[in-house]
Amino acid sequence: MSDNPTILPPLLNPLPQGERKLVKSPFDSNNRSNFDPLSRGERKPFEFLGSILKNPSNEYIEKAVENGAIPIGYTCSCVPTVMLSAGNLLPVSVRAPGISGTETADSYMSSVTCSYVRSILEFALDGRYDFLQGWVFASGCDHLRRLWDNTRCLVKPSFNYILDIPHSTSPAAFDWLRIELAKFRKALEEHFKITIDDRSLSSAISGHNENITILKTIGDMRKLPDPPFSGGDFLRLMLAVSVLPGNIARDLSLDFLRKARNQEGLKGHRARLLVTGGRIDDPAYIDAIESQGGLVVADRFCTGSMPSLSPIDTSCDPMTAITKHIFEKTDCPRNMGDLNGRIGRVIETAGEYKVDGIILQTIKFCDMWGVESSAMSRALRKVGMPVLRLEREYRMGGEGQLKTRVQAFIESMGK
Repeated sequence: MSDNPTILPPLLNPLPQGERKLVKSPFDSNNRSNFDPLSRGERKPFEFLGSILKNPSNEYIEKAVENGAIPIGYTCSCVPTVMLSAGNLLPVSVRAPGISGTETADSYMSSVTCSYVRSILEFALDGRYDFLQGWVFASGCDHLRRLWDNTRCLVKPSFNYILDIPHSTSPAAFDWLRIELAKFRKALEEHFKITIDDRSLSSAISGHNENITILKTIGDMRKLPDPPFSGGDFLRLMLAVSVLPGNIARDLSLDFLRKARNQEGLKGHRARLLVTGGRIDDPAYIDAIESQGGLVVADRFCTGSMPSLSPIDTSCDPMTAITKHIFEKTDCPRNMGDLNGRIGRVIETAGEYKVDGIILQTIKFCDMWGVESSAMSRALRKVGMPVLRLEREYRMGGEGQLKTRVQAFIESMGK
């Protein structure tokens, strides 16, 4: 990874043909990225993203492993992925693309646990995540803790770690999390026989900030009256970079940015929408919303862009900076004392992106968002913001009903 952040040209200027730089990677013997979607002749500008997301693994993870990378799966945005990027560690967001059922997992987990954790356990029991050399969880909710329990007992990975994260962002909670992260670093070092010193963490932070700069530039294009890409394609990008080595993710993002700058803006949408709520791993959900004339121009959920696209402070020691970053980027209902803050940030985002309405979606049986969504929807409606509440399963289903409700919502706004 380059030590110097890329200085991108102004937002609306096309990237000069020769400006695209390749990132050095310890996983590539030629010290160059092998990613070149432009050579694949896609029929659509961003079609290549879908192939990366079809399976839990992909060809770039496999190539990295061949060159010495250690893939570590993680399940929550509270997990410090920058620590899993130090040295030859490789963070991989755990998803269950194309899941058709959870019959085996249902034998071990309660029927009232959310379908995300049951889907992940189903894939794990089916061997779909055997390529991982470790798992990292965060105690974000009881359902994730039960997933940790079951993987520990049934899958038995050699490294299976759960971070104990606080319920608030108080000074005491900050100190607690910093101690937890220090224990986590020691556990990684001892198990994988590696050294994660301040120098390697600083290098990982530099790579993170470089990638975030590019993604943030892309995300800001959604503020345009006619963005050059859909909300579904932007989610595909965000999901793809979470399952790729850092150098490949950077090149992919630069290619996406170059294509976006050369694309005409999308026209004909009836309403600009913000989607918030629970985790979304399937871009088809956003595609279904947009098929009814809505354009998703902003998102606030843990696999989306806000508040994930924030750089890590480089003015303090790496461990303090990483702790601070987790506090700032995690906008989860687990933080019990910040409901008004989360509502305020949704309202602020809606104004910044000139949103016409908000879709508040939750996964069925999610305790965190099940409580949060009621209070949030009332508060948003109180300030005059149109809100559509949706409950769903982790896997895509009921597409016809979803489209009907979105169409009615857009029409209710007079669009």
